[in-house]
Amino acid sequence: MRRLRVLSRTEWSARAEEHRARVEPWTRERVRRREVGEKHPVWDFLFEYYNLSPGGLERWHPGLGHALAEAPEYVRLASYARLDDRTVTADPSRLPARLPGLTWTRELLSRTAGRPARWGCFGLHEWAMVYRQPGDRRHAARLRLGPSATDAVVESHRLACTHADAYRFYTADARPLNRPAPTRDNQLELEQPGCLHANMDLYRIAFRMLPFLDSDTVADAFELAAEIREVDMRASPYDLRAHGFDPIAVETAEGKAEYVRRQRDVAARAEPLRERLLRATHRLIENAQEDAA
Repeated sequence: MRRLRVLSRTEWSARAEEHRARVEPWTRERVRRREVGEKHPVWDFLFEYYNLSPGGLERWHPGLGHALAEAPEYVRLASYARLDDRTVTADPSRLPARLPGLTWTRELLSRTAGRPARWGCFGLHEWAMVYRQPGDRRHAARLRLGPSATDAVVESHRLACTHADAYRFYTADARPLNRPAPTRDNQLELEQPGCLHANMDLYRIAFRMLPFLDSDTVADAFELAAEIREVDMRASPYDLRAHGFDPIAVETAEGKAEYVRRQRDVAARAEPLRERLLRATHRLIENAQEDAA
């Protein structure tokens, strides 16, 4: 039987409150906007594309190897199981069903970490998503340069996006301009650590391991994803100055240099997080295999 560290209610409730306070500035604003029907072109993405609810982000989990004493709030969660009358833990019997996804995720993390980073995309994926589509905008914001000039920026560059989930939102006219053509089928061959979206996706990888991954790691990934999202949208073709975001004008040499500086900084900080997730994934796979045996 695995050894578990049992956290008293005093101990775990203090940690849960610290976690909630850490993420609440984001979750509170998301809930407020939703209640009044307000949209935000930058931050809503963190809760819509990455579909962990505000409540799910606020809920703290200790991760594998821990049990919680006097925790009726967790007894009600389907992902937890009772150890005895006083303690609960993340239900290890649920791990074997996750084994295929965990194995694929470990391969993705490992391959991505082992590749050299690429710095030549300049964030043009958002531009390609509106290429030759003046009447179909993805965000309620005007194009900073207007439709014709936006299209001209796309046409004057070599599109080099390596991320399947960015490429799939390209317009039909933009897709042939991108080399390579990233899809889910070749994601393991193309994902690379310089990609903003690959680093932002570490948040999704983290929260999909809940409740077997600790919430500190999930919050770290969320905060990095928020920073990346800001860079991503500042480099987009949209004029977001009314929302407090000055553009990174990637159509200029200065803007390209700024984008790459930020891209490199994000990649450097994503590297240890990716390694943490890789170690966690490996540990969960080992535990899943034990429970499946």
